[in-house]
Amino acid sequence: MKLKFKRNMSKKEQEQVKEEELQQEETQTEAQNAEVESQNAEEEQPAKEETPEDKIAALQAELEKSQKEYLFLMAEFDNYRKRTVKEKAELIKNGGEKAMLGLLPVIDDFERAIDAIDKSSDVEGLKEGVDLIYNKFMKYLESQQVKPMESTGTDFDADIYEAVTTFPAPDESMKGKVIDTVQKGYTINEKVLRHAKVVVGQ
Repeated sequence: MKLKFKRNMSKKEQEQVKEEELQQEETQTEAQNAEVESQNAEEEQPAKEETPEDKIAALQAELEKSQKEYLFLMAEFDNYRKRTVKEKAELIKNGGEKAMLGLLPVIDDFERAIDAIDKSSDVEGLKEGVDLIYNKFMKYLESQQVKPMESTGTDFDADIYEAVTTFPAPDESMKGKVIDTVQKGYTINEKVLRHAKVVVGQ
């Protein structure tokens, strides 16, 4: 329809219409360019400079946060320390009770042996009964990781032995060695529970 309308206009009128259309396009292009430049200007606008007051406020907030975290960690550590002390105390207490409970059957055996001594004249039978009680007691100690030291015939070691005296060695090979054990030593969990009292050859 527009094309038909242009055909009915004179050449001069057509040129005038064309010129007006070009002007409208230029106006729209300029408006679009202006809008783009405005957006770019807003994006390129520098950020607001931080004032000393802003910096102080930020540092104050960070300090308060650090203080809260420190207090929280201190409270956690204090709770952990109290819990550990309580558990250790209970472990020692319960461990002692368990050890004593394990000794009661041995005491029962000793009481029966004492009663048998008063009533029996069978020395060999009584000796055998005492040996059984001794072996039972030693097995109980072993179950608690308590073991006797094998000291006689070994090199003298001041860390585990206590020399009560020295004695002339029967031969050269026994010099500096334990030739007799006066009192047996014991270890618990591979640590010295009681030092062995020994005689050392010289």
